[in-house]
Amino acid sequence: MTQTRIGRRAALLGAAGGVTSFAIGGKAFGQGNPVVFGALPPLTGAGGPYGPAMLRAIQQVVEEANAAGGIRGRQIRVVAEDDQTNPDAGVRGARKLIDVDRVTALMGTWASSVTTAVAPLCWENRLPLFTVSGADSITLLPHQGFIFRTQPNSRLQISTGADFLLRQGSRRVFHMAAQSPFAQSSQDVLVEKFRAAGGQVAGYVVYERDKTAFRSEVDQIMRARVDTVFLNGYLPDVTILLRELFRAGFDGRRFTPAYAVNQNTFQTLPNEVTNGVITWQPSPDVESGAFRRLQTRFGNVEVDPYSAQTNDHAALAILAAAAAGDATGVAIRDAVRRIASGDGEKVDNVTDGLRALAAGRAINYEGASGPVDFDERGDIRGTKFRYERAENGRFALMELR
Repeated sequence: MTQTRIGRRAALLGAAGGVTSFAIGGKAFGQGNPVVFGALPPLTGAGGPYGPAMLRAIQQVVEEANAAGGIRGRQIRVVAEDDQTNPDAGVRGARKLIDVDRVTALMGTWASSVTTAVAPLCWENRLPLFTVSGADSITLLPHQGFIFRTQPNSRLQISTGADFLLRQGSRRVFHMAAQSPFAQSSQDVLVEKFRAAGGQVAGYVVYERDKTAFRSEVDQIMRARVDTVFLNGYLPDVTILLRELFRAGFDGRRFTPAYAVNQNTFQTLPNEVTNGVITWQPSPDVESGAFRRLQTRFGNVEVDPYSAQTNDHAALAILAAAAAGDATGVAIRDAVRRIASGDGEKVDNVTDGLRALAAGRAINYEGASGPVDFDERGDIRGTKFRYERAENGRFALMELR
């Protein structure tokens, strides 16, 4: 699957031109003020290749809902801030959205470190946070039900990835992890899975993301004589690691999240360096009407998992407010599970959902990312995963399950 590529200038121009700042204070539906939601995607930084498409997906759902009459006659506005894939910038952006723009829901945080920093502001101000971050620790926070995660948590992601590696014959793996809340939980699951299968995590290094060379770490990998390296980082640092592993003559498996190796990598590194790299990621529901609709709206830009998920963030917030008859954060929080699971009428888009709710019918929303059935912690219960191998500057599907 190719990934979205939108430049920084285009991202910022799109964000500035496509959203409107309009403040409300959680007003009741009897008043005609617009409902305001906040978007906090990574328009720049390590998540920059994904944030613009994530924001675009949110905007398009809002446009569709407004064309259908909005939430019980109230129009919807989106205010966007760039979290820069940086916790400090994320907190500044969240404070502005909450304190100045008076949003009643936040959506679109990507990096686990950003979500961890922003989450307390959300539960303290009693508004839901919809996120694509994966670290287990996020939903272990005392969030009072205000976090909804559409990305599988790190235990589910790493367990699934480890099972794949074991099926491929991996027995000795070296774990290279960027410093993040995702690192230690990933290591714990890897050790558990490989030990149970008679394998071993033969090395574990946590590094700072802004390093420009990894010679000593690559030397450790070579001395460990492993059959697989798990590159648990981000696009800039994994690009450097791949180059240095190639120069060192490493000939084992290289396994990494799909957000760390994408079409940008093929433009930066020669094919001889990237050939054979295996990526994995949660897969959107590519057969669903919601996914096909989003793909049509995106045109020649292929839909990545994060934009599929933020499509669903916007739909969930809108439909929850409509079902509750109230646009406050508490009302949205309390209605999310009511419209996302159960025996209601299945809908895959915000227009049909609004129409059914207006007619007094219960709904069960299933979106572009798949069913959005949340457990008591706010974690998605499950999804399919996609495994691809880099071959001559393209990705070839290995497995979808």
